[in-house]
Amino acid sequence: MTATPPLRIAVLGTGMMGLRMARRLCEAGHQVQAWNRTRAKAEPLAQAGATVHDHAADAVRQADIAISLLESGPVVAQVLFEQGVAQAFRPGSLFIDMASIQPHEARDHAARLGEMGLAHLDAPVSGGTVGAEAGTLAIMVGGKAADYQRALPVFATLGRPTHVGPHGAGQLAKLANQMIVGITIGAVAEALLLAAKGGADMAKVREAISGGFADSRILQLHGQRMVERDFAPRARMHVQLKDMRNALATAHEIGFDAPVTTLFESLYAQGVEHGLGELDQSGLFVELASRNAMQ
Repeated sequence: MTATPPLRIAVLGTGMMGLRMARRLCEAGHQVQAWNRTRAKAEPLAQAGATVHDHAADAVRQADIAISLLESGPVVAQVLFEQGVAQAFRPGSLFIDMASIQPHEARDHAARLGEMGLAHLDAPVSGGTVGAEAGTLAIMVGGKAADYQRALPVFATLGRPTHVGPHGAGQLAKLANQMIVGITIGAVAEALLLAAKGGADMAKVREAISGGFADSRILQLHGQRMVERDFAPRARMHVQLKDMRNALATAHEIGFDAPVTTLFESLYAQGVEHGLGELDQSGLFVELASRNAMQ
């Protein structure tokens, strides 16, 4: 049970991340109202104590705080403003968007909700399904300090939050995170493939450089997946591509040159074009291996 009184929380979007996060909120004793466009994906939460709804607006009517884990900025806007969700909120309710969208979209949603007397935080996460399951997500939060404080009991169940600035700043932090993740996955894949192409044992090379300056969580987790050829999706290639494109769109918007991200966006795009979009993001290894005629 939670140390604070149970909260009434709506979870909109119960895909790979949302399902696990909603389950943790249920286990913490909160009253969870769940909705997903495909209801069957939300149904498992009923066993954890959540109430599953056919319509998103019905889910938020029973909640004081709503969490969104939807696919993209346009989908968030559609659910909020075209499906009656914003109008169905109780006055003063807090909407926490934990999806990864563009910063300007987060600022627009915050402004529109604010005009309706509703609070908004953009709070994208990093840590994948493993972090969602364990409650160890890194949570990057943009918005007003008072709203951040109000959301802390929710965040405490899900991971480690950091208030990084005003509306949109959480999404900027997530873009920075995804740039580093996507680029580092490529660096690890290319380096391990080079070693293998030259005749070294790829698994032993990964072991040898662990603990040195090249070590990272990417080397440990994604590098191991590459060694084992385990590309079952935790976070998919096409999602990583979306994040890289969001980063480039934001860079263009603010007049920032991002040549490294531009290169890796093209590599992920080619991997997706070659049918790798549903692989784990470490599946960029497969694209790079194919370029070098390596299995």
